[in-house]
Order: sequence, then C-alpha cells, then structure tokens
Amino acid sequence: MTQRKNKDYAIGVFDSGLGGLTVVKALMQHLPHEDIVYFGDTARVPYGTKSRESIIRFSKENVRVLMKRKVKAVVVACNSSSSYALPVLRREYPIPVIGVIEPGVRKAVSITKNRIIGVIATPATINSSAYLKNIKKKNASLRVISQACPLFVPLVEEGWFHKDVTVTVAQEYLNTIKGSGVDTLILGCTHYPLLKMVLREVMGPGVKLVDSAQEVAQEVKRVVQRKGLLREDIRKPCYEFLVSDSPQHFRNLAKRFLGYDIRKVSRV
Repeated sequence: MTQRKNKDYAIGVFDSGLGGLTVVKALMQHLPHEDIVYFGDTARVPYGTKSRESIIRFSKENVRVLMKRKVKAVVVACNSSSSYALPVLRREYPIPVIGVIEPGVRKAVSITKNRIIGVIATPATINSSAYLKNIKKKNASLRVISQACPLFVPLVEEGWFHKDVTVTVAQEYLNTIKGSGVDTLILGCTHYPLLKMVLREVMGPGVKLVDSAQEVAQEVKRVVQRKGLLREDIRKPCYEFLVSDSPQHFRNLAKRFLGYDIRKVSRV
C-alpha cells in the first residue's frame, strides 16, 4: 500500500446510529475533496447503555467494516466508543484513529468564563469519566457537572426533536446542571446536536452549547495533513453510507442531519 494510494483512500466514520452524521456534515465542509465512508451500527444502538466490554467489541467490529472499504483514517464519532475503545483501536489498527472527546473539551475549556462546565452524555460516557479527566487535565481548577441522559438517543432516533415529551425529559435531566450555574454545556453525544433547540430553551441564552462536530472535523484535517494523507487532486468526492439495520429508516432521518436526501444506503 503506497503513500500515494493512501491519499486516495476515504476517511472512515462510525457511530452507533445516526448521530455521527453531524461529524460527517462537518467533515464535508472542512475536507470538501475527501471521500467519506460512514457506518452506523443501527442494529445495536444505543451504545451508551452497554457495558465497556461490549462497546469495545462493537467498535473493533465497526473498524473492520470500514477497513474493508479501504480507509486512510477512522473517526470514532461515538462518545461511548471514544471513552472506552479509543486506546484499543489505536493499538490494533495501523491508521490514524480520531475520537470526539478531546476536541470538544478543548473548545469548552477555551470559552468558559465562570469556570463551570456541564457535560451531558450517555451513561457509558459519564461512567467512564472521560470528559471529567480530560477537562481536569487541561485545567484542574475547573468545576465539572455531569449528567447522563439515556433517553436522548432513542428520542433522536425516533425523530422526536420538538415533541413535548422531549422537552419534559430535557427539563428533568438538566435541572441539576442548570441550577449549578454552568455557562458552558458540552453535548457529549453526537446525537445531541439535533436537540439544540430544546436544550437552548431549557438552559437559557446564557449557556453556550459545545457541539464537538466542528472541532472534530478540524482535528481530522490537522491529522491527515500531518500524516501526508490529504488528497491532492480536486474532484467531486464520493460518499458511502452503511448501516447494520433498516436502510430506509436511516435514509428517512439522515436528511435532518445532512440537509439533503441520501440516494443509497447499504446494509452490511
């Protein structure tokens, strides 16, 4: 496998379901000439309620799916996988593997004014303390308030972005965080950006929401440039979408993430 061939390979992205499409959209903006292969493990969503061992096993299987498509880097667009599986994936695969936690933490630490940061994520991500550890590593004096929000992923997967039940659930989850006086809230799951309107309504205008997708895309660009893997020729990119469950359900909801209809989704 030559360096030249590497440059022409795609960037692989995986998530437990649809949420990673927020990262794909950002990658399309920051790396407009790169091919992208996306795998959503929709048959086993959500990962956030699964065990550490299961999440690592699923993540390794997902990378193998992407490697069969010849990818030059893998983006772990799943916070639960980034929390538990990232070190394992980096040891076992010879290509760059980029997670979603560090870029979001970097942004939150840089913009907080009152030094109180909130983190909402799946139970697995919260239990891993990955965000807490990364924030404290950057600035030990920062206060971190964490809250698991297990119902958010299924609400997003159902497309219930603006229903009353979603607002009620958000109010219940965010009550403690809001009362703690955070000025910055990390959306620690790639599904959560689709709930931004609800989250802003519940938290109020004084709280900045950190959507990691843009930060991750910039990190991916830095990594592929540093590794000499950035595509040199300018041409229309190819996007491939793979799922482990119903392609139709994925296709129906994907437009909400990407802003356009996906013509083809393959089940693997």
